[in-house]
Amino acid sequence: MEHLPILKELHQAGLFMRENDLVWGTAGNISARADENQFYISASGTYVGDMAIDDFALCSLEEGPVSGKKPSKEHNMHRAVYEERPEIGAILHASPFYSTLIACSDVELPSNYFVEAMYYLERVERIPYFHPGSRELADAVKEKAKDTNVMLLENHGILIYDENIKEARMALQTLEYTARMHITAMEKGITMQGLDHSQEQDFLQNSGYKPVRNWPR
Repeated sequence: MEHLPILKELHQAGLFMRENDLVWGTAGNISARADENQFYISASGTYVGDMAIDDFALCSLEEGPVSGKKPSKEHNMHRAVYEERPEIGAILHASPFYSTLIACSDVELPSNYFVEAMYYLERVERIPYFHPGSRELADAVKEKAKDTNVMLLENHGILIYDENIKEARMALQTLEYTARMHITAMEKGITMQGLDHSQEQDFLQNSGYKPVRNWPR
């Protein structure tokens, strides 16, 4: 099968998301770039955490569905990111509990609590509600795709994308972990001591944790 390593990695990503309570039921879809003009996305109606290797559809950035099963109705949203960000290799869309709670509220999610949050949540954008699978949602995502790697889709869920599946998984887990920490602190009346903005920027620029992100313009 062509692109079998990519499909295996997507399959493993789905298992990882299920095992870490990052996805549930059919509420989510995942994709990975096959080449510069095509991407694989989970098929319509599939349980992301319980997919087989053949539960993916191959889509073209130019022509739509190419082969395999019927793609998720969110394939236009994924396509929008791949079109705007040629360096992006994987996209994870889900509705994990705490991150989706943040997306459905007016609560702001801090990025200054700990190292991984400062890096992966450096830029988070909110996208207003549009119906899942709609052209309006795809257009709204496309408009903001160059500004962030993490989107809170209001009253819907979250959208994470990065250069590869491994980094996208880490970003998703960091988002949910941070959201859980923040909500738990609010519930228990714990005052969090986040770093100030200058410390965050010094970490991003000078710590050597990971290469600083070169945001497209």
